[in-house]
Order: sequence, then structure tokens, then C-alpha cells
Amino acid sequence: MEKNDLSKYDNTWYNPGNKVVCVLWYFVNVVFFVSHIIPLSGLKVWLLKLFGAKVGLSVVIKPGVNIKYPWKLVIGDYSWIGEDVWIDNLDQVIIGSNVCISQGAMLLCGNHNYKKTTFDLMVNEIILEEGVWLGAKSIVCSGVTCKTHAILSAGSIANIDLEPYTIYQGNPAKKTRNRVIKA
Repeated sequence: MEKNDLSKYDNTWYNPGNKVVCVLWYFVNVVFFVSHIIPLSGLKVWLLKLFGAKVGLSVVIKPGVNIKYPWKLVIGDYSWIGEDVWIDNLDQVIIGSNVCISQGAMLLCGNHNYKKTTFDLMVNEIILEEGVWLGAKSIVCSGVTCKTHAILSAGSIANIDLEPYTIYQGNPAKKTRNRVIKA
């Protein structure tokens, strides 16, 4: 039976961008985003755009948000990103309009191939379509699309695509009922 051999791990194929820009972003992210000292959402939106993110109108970004690479991020109009959210966007993350990402939620674009002895890095995009709500401490895994107005309940883990207007709960997240929105 084979075993992992992390001495042979090699992700040199992965290039997130210019190394100088990556280092500069690291410090901007720590000071202005991860820190709870600066609560100004407008400044954060401006900085994200400066680093290549596409950000829509009236986006709210709370303190403690950690974003890996803003140039791999799209956020639609009127979306909210809550305290201590981690957007580990090794690949593209597309957040639609009117999306709510609650406190401590995680978007994880990377994973490892556990079937290979070298434990190779694998990356895939995450898409949150319009009106999606991710509950507090929920996790969306690599390659998942949360379709329009889907809900991932607090503490739940999505490792498959979520159907539109559907509520999911658990680990792994399972469909529990339909979402009905009333005017």
C-alpha cells in the first residue's frame, strides 16, 4: 500500500500572479481587511478594485475578512460579506448580487488529491449566484456552485452544487426544504 510522500509535493505549476503584487496585497489584506481596527467598507471596496477585483454597487465588507487574491474575485451589487469570512480564492470566486455571506463562513477554492502520493494541489472556482445566503461558519468547497437564492445553513458544508431556491443543512449539506420568498 502506497503512502503520502510530501517531500515530492510540487505546486510550481500554480502561479497566482505577480510576486511583488502578491506580497503587497498580503500586507494590505492584513492591515485593512483581516484587522478589526478599520471598519470602513468603502475603503475596502476601493482597495479591492485597486488590486483588480470587480466589485459592484453598495457592497458591504465587515472587519476580519481575509481575501487571498482580489484579482480572482468578482462581487455583485448589494452583497454583504460578514465578519471573519475567509475567501481562500486560489481560483476565481464569483459572488452574485444580493448575496449574504455570514460571519465566519469560508470559501475554499483549493484542495489536495488524496489519491496521489504527492498530495497534488487542485483548484476550482466557486460561484455564488444571485440571492445566495451562506450561514455563519458554513463552508463552500472547491468547484461548488450555489445556484440562485440557495441557502447553506449555519455550520454546514457544501461539497456539491446547491439547487436554486433550496435550503441545505449538515455535513455534508443535504437538501432539507425549498426556500420560499414572500414580498
